[in-house]
Amino acid sequence: QVQLVESGGGLVQPGGSLRLSCAVSGSRLSLYPMGWYRQAPGKQRELVAFITMGGSTHYADSVKGRFTISRDNAKNTVWLQMNSLKPEDTAVYICNCGGTPVNPSSSWGQGTQVTVSS
Repeated sequence: QVQLVESGGGLVQPGGSLRLSCAVSGSRLSLYPMGWYRQAPGKQRELVAFITMGGSTHYADSVKGRFTISRDNAKNTVWLQMNSLKPEDTAVYICNCGGTPVNPSSSWGQGTQVTVSS
């Protein structure tokens, strides 16, 4: 089965940047669309960014212009570049393999914590 491992989270000041990585193993990344989701305490999980097998991207309105999702099938890796971070971006960020923007699959990573605070 597919395994996903996120990395790159941490503590950053408002206005700062982070790059999250999602490493895929157990299958070939080229077979799947990929999504980044986030969940803050007491809040519902929400889609942040999505990338199709062909490389088309979709973003939540709240992150458009600030976040960029990308993929390299040869490296079996998906990234989420996060710029101009805001405190409201604080959440656990989780990658998902093989779903759709509104219907993620059951293949989740363990999540990586992003905290934006001064």
